[in-house]
Amino acid sequence: MSKPLIVQSDLSLLLDVHEPDSDLCRADIALYAELEKSLEHMHTYRITPLSLWNAASAGLTTAKIERQLDRWSRYPVPEHVLYSIRDISSRFGKIILTETDDPDTYFLEVPEKHVYEEILSRKTLTQFLDPEDRGFRLSIFHRGTIKQELMKTGYPVDDVIPLTPGSPLTLHMRERTKKGGLFLVRKYQEEAAGVFPGFGVIVLPCGAGKTIVGMRVMDLLQTSTLILTANVAAVHQWMEELEDKTSLSRDAIGEYTGDRKEIKPVTIATYQILTWRNRKTGEHPHFQLFRENRWGLIIYDEVHLLPAPVFRVTAEIQAVRRLGLTATLVREDGKEGDVFALIGPKRYDVPWKELEAKGWIAEADCYEIRVPLPESLKVPYASAGKRKKFRIAAENPYKVDVAEQLIENHPDEPILVIGQYLDQLQIIAAYFKVPLITGKTPHIEREKIYRRFREGKEHIIVVSKVANFAIDLPDASVAVQVSGTFGSRQEEAQRLGRLLRPKKRNSCFYSIISHYTVEEDFGANRQKFLTEQGYKYHIELWSTRDFSGEEYTGYSSKGSFDAR
Repeated sequence: MSKPLIVQSDLSLLLDVHEPDSDLCRADIALYAELEKSLEHMHTYRITPLSLWNAASAGLTTAKIERQLDRWSRYPVPEHVLYSIRDISSRFGKIILTETDDPDTYFLEVPEKHVYEEILSRKTLTQFLDPEDRGFRLSIFHRGTIKQELMKTGYPVDDVIPLTPGSPLTLHMRERTKKGGLFLVRKYQEEAAGVFPGFGVIVLPCGAGKTIVGMRVMDLLQTSTLILTANVAAVHQWMEELEDKTSLSRDAIGEYTGDRKEIKPVTIATYQILTWRNRKTGEHPHFQLFRENRWGLIIYDEVHLLPAPVFRVTAEIQAVRRLGLTATLVREDGKEGDVFALIGPKRYDVPWKELEAKGWIAEADCYEIRVPLPESLKVPYASAGKRKKFRIAAENPYKVDVAEQLIENHPDEPILVIGQYLDQLQIIAAYFKVPLITGKTPHIEREKIYRRFREGKEHIIVVSKVANFAIDLPDASVAVQVSGTFGSRQEEAQRLGRLLRPKKRNSCFYSIISHYTVEEDFGANRQKFLTEQGYKYHIELWSTRDFSGEEYTGYSSKGSFDAR
């Protein structure tokens, strides 16, 4: 038996993927450690409080974790690591949430005196709790809030209150799609659905079929389902997929958006409509959707986008089964812990490169192309504040030249030009005489453009950040990113994800950055998540030719790439 693991004293685990037993080792450690990086030779996992509490909630004992580490570790496991595992794991189960004889209250059982006193000392907790002997009574509506706050204090709640079954719903997965094609749930999709115990998050790369996992969970549970997603286009995609791949008819599927307010056994809504209110301090009238039906399951598509108001209402409905789907749990606001506390811990994850190697997602080559600022912008850039600096760099007019050259290099491939700033995107769309999709584009027009792109009638489309999430453009093989939301790693991952549907050719993801500007620093942060997933960025420089330094006014391809 090989020893593919190196256990380090900072609770990180290095997995040598070239060792013959690395897959067996990975299957063990994935139960109690988080994947951080999956580079070419070594994959890095980290043991965290969340990962250990997740393992404890699944019944994995510290003794078994220690035996596995000893089995796989190339060197003796540091004693400090073993102590930390025991100490952190022991916190799970010190607080238990149970039912009471009163249907309106729960009981927070806290048998250890020092933990009881620590809770009493925290005003963020005591405002929701009524002290009693060996614990606290709380309203059923504060179940999620208490779990959220106690997670922050380092004491996860063992919530043993049964989940409500919801209204029954009969459906099954088709063996052939409604359109006639052979349909089979992939092995990893079946595994992901199978490990879902009623609450938690499934993490799969873009293009790997998270929607299929959601539908398979619905098939297993046979209960009425509320699906929340990022935009109207995603609502319609879910509806089409449910009709195509399950036995559900259109009459059983409701659309709850700005255009329609249907409530059916399966209802699909946007986060935007749920968080709408007519004034800043007003109520959210559409929160009634959570209570309009006896939902047995709520699916949070793109759960990393979960807005604060939906976090709040989710805290109220902890009795319902909750499934989060995402390609990355990275949140730039650092609220990943709230997703774990309110939706549930991560139940399934698989490295992007692993699915790529098996052909389930497309291979992708990533490029960063660095472009100089025109002479006319260097002084305004130098004298600007940080946000203005970023805007000047992001809207560098040379980027249109670079985009033109890239499009010429891919003459027969479907291309997305993606950006942040509408003025920039309007210039690019007008220059190439191609459709533009922004937040202001009517939904009917958006879907018409997407359809023409899928059918090959449009070779290029220009899109704003509305296309970051939940847009199915399976044939897109080239993306040209001209600007982004500062250093958002989440956005970088999602934009690459637009290209990862399996196809015969490699996909190419180009990010155009202004050289020697703040955009380089933000670009490095954006790329961090993908490089940790094993993707390499090839750096290339774009140099101007025959440029006099005068005011730049046209887009005439005066540049070339020099490989660095």
